[in-house]
Amino acid sequence: MTFRYLGSKSRLIHQIAGFMPPPEKGAFFVDAFCGTGVVAEAAAALGWNVRINDNLNSAVISAGARLISHDQVSFKKLGGYENAIAKLNAAEPINGFIWREYSPASFDLCGVERRYFTEDNAAQIDAMRALIAKWSGERVIDKLEERLLIADLFGALNRVANIAGTFGCFLSKWTTQSQHKIVIRSRKLKDIGVQVEATVGDVFDVPNAAQDLVYLDPPYTKRQYASYYHILETVALGDEPQVQGVAGLRPWKDRASDFCYKTRALKTLSRLVQSLQSQKVLLSYSSEGHISMQDMKSELAKVGKFTMHPLGAIGRYRPNKVASSTGSEVNEFLVVVERPMVQLPDVQSRPVKTTPLFVESYA
Repeated sequence: MTFRYLGSKSRLIHQIAGFMPPPEKGAFFVDAFCGTGVVAEAAAALGWNVRINDNLNSAVISAGARLISHDQVSFKKLGGYENAIAKLNAAEPINGFIWREYSPASFDLCGVERRYFTEDNAAQIDAMRALIAKWSGERVIDKLEERLLIADLFGALNRVANIAGTFGCFLSKWTTQSQHKIVIRSRKLKDIGVQVEATVGDVFDVPNAAQDLVYLDPPYTKRQYASYYHILETVALGDEPQVQGVAGLRPWKDRASDFCYKTRALKTLSRLVQSLQSQKVLLSYSSEGHISMQDMKSELAKVGKFTMHPLGAIGRYRPNKVASSTGSEVNEFLVVVERPMVQLPDVQSRPVKTTPLFVESYA
């Protein structure tokens, strides 16, 4: 992953992995708020089957791409993975949706000059995404290959995006990197794959069983990921939504999380943990979050044994100079909740209640 992501655990992954026991046969590591998938990737490296979920397509695509092995994506009809990347980089620019809405060309359309990308790079993004869609529609690539290329496109567009760290807004002046030509890079694929199940949907509907290890990393702050990463979601879906405002946000409030509201977060977290079938739950927590540790302990101790493990301090997210000067570090913790060892019903085959945007399983 080549871009900063709010709440990313990349700097803490070795500590978190230390709390992952060896998997039982058939058990899953359930990353219910998968984000970019760094924690799911660590679990897979330890031999766990992995189930990833998020309410954003872009997050599940990013996380899933981390878990793909060489033998799962041959790109046979394109002459291999590297050739597919080369063809995308050679695509002829198209003045499409990204160009119209997220480059200075937007001024003629809506009177706002959105400087997320230069016009050249925006047109190239449109061309790359259109070519991926064409290949998919003609069955030149399969669904897993399609999502790998979309994830690679995320990395490329982020490297030339004129942003402070998220896509919630653009910068008024062009950065040096935003004026570089966009180039997609291939990634190092896994040598060995694990069984992966991926869903986009409500966290309450993610299947889990007693022997699974569930990892939760809710937002905890007022920042809504659906608005902060709206352009990635548009590229993921390949659609052309009606965007609004100076920032050109796509409609996102149907993806708003209760965890981002201070008045709802604790109750929602308690209800979620109580609803799980897994006998062991790992929960990331930050001192920046709007749930107090004492309140969390009072609620979750009702479920089972509650232990809190400090992971250290890391630099907080700094979207601008004011935040950089006023916020230094946040303390990170891992909470472990262990239910009493009782026989719980196996719900591995429980159907998802809602209709997620996609469900996939690959090994």
